[in-house]
Amino acid sequence: MSTRRDFLHLSAAATAAGALAGPALAQAPAQNSAASGPGHPIPPAGGDALRLVTFRPDAGSAPRLGAVRADGRVVDLSRGAAQGFDPARMVSLIEAGPAALAAVRQAAASGDGPPVETVRLLAPIPAPTRNIYAVGWNYLEHFAEGQAVRGTNAEYPAHPVFFTKGVNTVNGPYDPIPYDPEVSTAIDWEVELAVIIGTAGRNIKEADAMGHVFGYSVINDTTARDMQIKLHGGQWFKGKSLDGYGPIGPWIVPASDLDPGDLHLITRVNGVVKQDASTKQMYFKVARIIAELSRGLTLVPGDIIATGTPPGIGNARKPPEFLKPGDVMETEIVGLGTLRNVIQAVPA
Repeated sequence: MSTRRDFLHLSAAATAAGALAGPALAQAPAQNSAASGPGHPIPPAGGDALRLVTFRPDAGSAPRLGAVRADGRVVDLSRGAAQGFDPARMVSLIEAGPAALAAVRQAAASGDGPPVETVRLLAPIPAPTRNIYAVGWNYLEHFAEGQAVRGTNAEYPAHPVFFTKGVNTVNGPYDPIPYDPEVSTAIDWEVELAVIIGTAGRNIKEADAMGHVFGYSVINDTTARDMQIKLHGGQWFKGKSLDGYGPIGPWIVPASDLDPGDLHLITRVNGVVKQDASTKQMYFKVARIIAELSRGLTLVPGDIIATGTPPGIGNARKPPEFLKPGDVMETEIVGLGTLRNVIQAVPA
């Protein structure tokens, strides 16, 4: 096993094989996370929201786009007439605009396909070409718990605090997160709402910002706290950019189908709730984040913005709690989706 990415690819294949062998999971309700088993898909709850996925129908297939219906079946968007976008690339669909999205809605409404638990869901944008943008300290209570750990008494920032996560952090919604004690032993969780940019812009006005949003997803800004705090001058980039430390998905819900203003965020570790909050507690709302981030910096279709985490992180607990091999981390935004990732030791 030569690299962490090799580990991720091989472990994901094993996870996919397990999912493909488990059609009995189809009847598991979304609320009963244990019923689907560690690392396996959670069938979606009912609702009319469009759920856009990147998936493989079987282990030997190339990635393709799909739409998960309310009954949990995946409509393969690579079939049928061309819709003006590359059916293997989510960013191509995003770039194609409203007409393409309308065509996808029609295909999802009239099509059929296999149950979601019989395919392998990848991250909706498996290989972004740009780093994930992220916002720090966007919940007052999280800022306060961090102050307590650091022993500081600083004023709350007047503007959003931005950093980035490397592109190789992107991980699938049900794929393992690598644990290598030679790299870090203080792995922490951070549930966040992910915003997907749909329309390019620079110096975007706050009043216009929501018109640049394509949709929303769930992301966990998984963090190596020892690396973040003790190494590299205390800066955040490296401790938040380890390979596989950004599970995202399970899908993207278009902006027109979801109000981001009051979404329920939950992190569970081995079934125990660790974070429990609402996006209404965000200090800087989505429009303000986009407006400030785009000042002098062009945002493009497919850009991912992680909007910050609420209180309840492991590093702020007494004593601190960190993820270890075998733990199951669930990251949920109610009405949007749930990730389930197993912490898996990297073979020596």
